[in-house]
Amino acid sequence: MNNIPGRTLILIAILATLGGCGLFGGGDEDEFAGLSTEEQFYLRALDQLESQNFRGAIATYQALEARFPFGRFAAQAQIELVYAYYRNGDNEASRAAADRFIRLHPDDDNVDYAYYMKGLASFTDEGGFFNRFLPIDSTKRDPGQARESFNDFSTLLALYPDSAYAADARARMVYLRNNLAAYEVHVANYYMERRAYIAALRRGQYVVENFQGTPAVADGVAIMVECYLRLGLNDLADTSLALLKENYPDHPAIDDDGDFVVRADISDPSLLYTVSFGLLGDNRGNPPLAPTQRPINSGSQQIIEDQVAPEEEGRSFFDVITFGIFN
Repeated sequence: MNNIPGRTLILIAILATLGGCGLFGGGDEDEFAGLSTEEQFYLRALDQLESQNFRGAIATYQALEARFPFGRFAAQAQIELVYAYYRNGDNEASRAAADRFIRLHPDDDNVDYAYYMKGLASFTDEGGFFNRFLPIDSTKRDPGQARESFNDFSTLLALYPDSAYAADARARMVYLRNNLAAYEVHVANYYMERRAYIAALRRGQYVVENFQGTPAVADGVAIMVECYLRLGLNDLADTSLALLKENYPDHPAIDDDGDFVVRADISDPSLLYTVSFGLLGDNRGNPPLAPTQRPINSGSQQIIEDQVAPEEEGRSFFDVITFGIFN
């Protein structure tokens, strides 16, 4: 010790003092200085939440749980943390916190709120950040978040039909269901424009079978009519067309004479449309799709007739002995 210079000892003492003051990793202790009880932590977090300091509330709730994991405010802090994450814009963390609360407190009085917040977090993600600034049609986006949100709200209604959040969840489910149906129609139109009629037909049928009551059902029936016409399945086309006329007489696919209007445009994106990711320019051309008129029949009978072997004429002796190799 006698070999250590006096200045070095002074420097060591200063660094130790600074470390004790929290300048080198003790920031968290300073942030919660003066808070010693669980109730004090909870009241601090609640005050931050009400003043919309969501980042600070998240830190305080986490500190409360770390110090008092089995305290009387622990469960309430966990459910309020779900809301704090959601208001802070961290929807994935909000969903994870809701899942954790449901797993740890399945019999808690607030578990229905956890299911609701799970659905709401995915519902907000489904809207997307850029939708606030760009004219993006949400029905053309990937429906993964919408399906998650719909399933979460559905679980809430199944388990807690009398929940205070049931009415709002039900209204959001109607909106999501309409969007999911419209998405299927967009996909069907995509296939139709590229002449993938079987794939388009499957999408139209899916809408009609699984999204009854949504506005997209009329478009689904119209897609079925056109696909049947394109495939030459006239009987099925007539049945679907009768259904369309009976239930949706004002649909744009039916003209003033009651005839079905067959589209004649396909996807033909311009360079401007491609480089702007569909925000500018046009992706429509007007080349005809075959057939542009309703086919008389499916063509199957013609195929059968063409495959009938022609009436054989008399074969020469040389042809017979060479088994038809030479004639």
